[in-house]
Amino acid sequence: MPKYASPEEQKIENLRSNKLVDEAPYHPGYEDAAVMMSDKGYEEANLADAIRFKMRRDKKRFWAGDNISDYVSEADKEVLINEAAGFIGGETLLKLVDAGYDVLAIDRIMPPGHLIPVPCQWHTGDFSTELGLDAIKRFCPDAIIHCAGTSLVGPSIANPEEYYNNNFIKTKILLDYLIKNHDKKVRFIFSSSAATYGNPIITPVQEVDPTEPISPYGQSKLMIDWMLQSYRHAYGLDFVSFRYFNACGADSQGRHGQAPEATHIIARILESVRDHKDFILYGSDYATPDGTCIRDYIHVEDLATAHITAVDRSIPSDIYNLGTNTGYSNLEVIRSAAQITGVNIPVLHGPKRDGDPSQLTADASKFMKVSAWQPKFVMTDIINHVWKWYNK
Repeated sequence: MPKYASPEEQKIENLRSNKLVDEAPYHPGYEDAAVMMSDKGYEEANLADAIRFKMRRDKKRFWAGDNISDYVSEADKEVLINEAAGFIGGETLLKLVDAGYDVLAIDRIMPPGHLIPVPCQWHTGDFSTELGLDAIKRFCPDAIIHCAGTSLVGPSIANPEEYYNNNFIKTKILLDYLIKNHDKKVRFIFSSSAATYGNPIITPVQEVDPTEPISPYGQSKLMIDWMLQSYRHAYGLDFVSFRYFNACGADSQGRHGQAPEATHIIARILESVRDHKDFILYGSDYATPDGTCIRDYIHVEDLATAHITAVDRSIPSDIYNLGTNTGYSNLEVIRSAAQITGVNIPVLHGPKRDGDPSQLTADASKFMKVSAWQPKFVMTDIINHVWKWYNK
């Protein structure tokens, strides 16, 4: 039997074997850490960065329940969040404030009532307008966490203009503003997407694998990843790009969760249970063991801690997957939800949705190797937290 099922799999394995990810054993000394960073091409590595790097490697794993302020550099306390009223942005806002950051929260919509008391500055408006850019300039952030954008695969096929405009063009306006105003010191942390990979040949996907998105949404995110890399090369832009894998869950303290009528499967299942409605499952003939899509689900609180970790400049500028390395099929998610809620969930079968890959799971080891981050929550935690949020 050949080792690989196809020449494409062999090609990807060859790419992976030559990937530029640190595989070297840990060097215990500050100087060794600095040398290792310099060898990897991080021209701004210095002793302070090396010390932070070693502290991070020496600490226990970074869990969502840890004292996050222990990981915050005094020099990087001002953080801006775009789309702070949203699901991921709102949770990241809460965790940043918990950690002692000064935060400017920007969103086109007013914050939901449960976020209004959060001690931060709010700017309601589009970040890419003159008023929005002026607010950013006056705040003078050390880091920008850019969650803003439009994020539905199917609608992006029907209306691609909205996605290229909201995702790519507006992000370019912001990056050009930073470069023009010589704000290279700002670390730009971008919410990219697993949709950049399209239909992967091998899973879990790694960052060196081919990026062949099958929707305008995924294409718009990949265009921004390319732009970040070329702006770093040309202008020295400091960035971290996270390719998310199915953000879900709710704040473990019950402070924040998704708005009503969210589109991802866990929210839709639990809303159908709460509202005593049938659940529609889109697609049951995918090339998977039970015929339904397989996805890597990551708790929104784990995503928030990853963003906090990325503010630290000891994390190299690069593109990173975020996920749990574990896949669940849609039917497995439905069964877990039924067990936790104690409700037999009626399922109606609908057609496949355009742009949905059969299987998408993440190899997040690259980010784990350069940081102390690791996901804490599993599927039962995710569903429990969402169910408590919906019944709050």
